Amino acid sequence: MSSTFQLDILAAEGPFFSGACESLVVPTPEGQRGILAHRANIISAIVPGKLTFRTPDGQEHRAAVSSGMLKVEGNTVLMLVDSAERPEDINANRARLAEERAREELLQKRSLREYRMAEANLARALNRLRISGEHKH
Repeated sequence: MSSTFQLDILAAEGPFFSGACESLVVPTPEGQRGILAHRANIISAIVPGKLTFRTPDGQEHRAAVSSGMLKVEGNTVLMLVDSAERPEDINANRARLAEERAREELLQKRSLREYRMAEANLARALNRLRISGEHKH
């Protein structure tokens, strides 16, 4: 029995990854969820966080992902996310500016919808900084 599965990660801006995969760890509302070959079928929400997956060549890949959906069926995993970024593609300065902008928006008196949007923007900026390795507490 093969120890790999087909992984397809599609972001709003286009395909992020498609190929064989040995393991996948994805952020869900319940916490980090691990996926291996021949796992039972599931559908799950994805929350902003760190995605890691290992390919058959032994390389571990990381990415900052935003919200989306995960579907495991047969030996195929499909991830649909708003965005997925490799650490080397994240512009830390731009992410810091987005963090500051989102924090300022949270402080202003706005509608609930605008407040939720600012919260989502802040979560994405902080996640991007964490994944890029640039964020210091």
